[in-house]
Amino acid sequence: MAEGKAPAGRKPYLAGGAEFAALYDVKRLQVSQWISRDHTLDYRYAKIISGSPYWLLQFVKGFGETTPRPKHLNQTELERLTKEQDPGYWVREVEQLPPLVGQAELVTLFRLPSGALLRKAMSTGRFRPADYNLSGSPIWLLEPVVADAPALQAGARGVDWVADEEILAALRDGSYDGPGSRIVPRGKAANKTAE
Repeated sequence: MAEGKAPAGRKPYLAGGAEFAALYDVKRLQVSQWISRDHTLDYRYAKIISGSPYWLLQFVKGFGETTPRPKHLNQTELERLTKEQDPGYWVREVEQLPPLVGQAELVTLFRLPSGALLRKAMSTGRFRPADYNLSGSPIWLLEPVVADAPALQAGARGVDWVADEEILAALRDGSYDGPGSRIVPRGKAANKTAE
């Protein structure tokens, strides 16, 4: 199978911050420090979804060999993560990813007044299960969610579940710039940007 091609029913292998940390047997804070303090890691091989980075697992597994002091990859954790995401496929470039969405993008796409309506639909089983649960956050492939919208709309009470066509087009072509498309600093970093 050619790398980067999306076989039907498969999803690309990804890792959030928690998974990145587990793959190198470090605390999650260390991954943030590789970005902010050490500058050995950046977002070039990450997709920002609902304000958090999700790196291509292909990049993550080779990351330890690119740093000034090599870092050991936990092969057992790599096997666990790929098995959890199977059937999956490897991607080398962010541009090869299919459109992916998190809760922030879905709230915007369906013009929901709040994330609570989405979470309720998820908890009652009306909204499709997430394709990923990385770093404690659900992530979906966009196209199956859009395909499910008519069924959601048919059983809805008070929520239309009609996709905003402009938002949908932007999510599909990679130009989406709305809520969730940027990392929002938290904690001390947020205080520095506010000053």
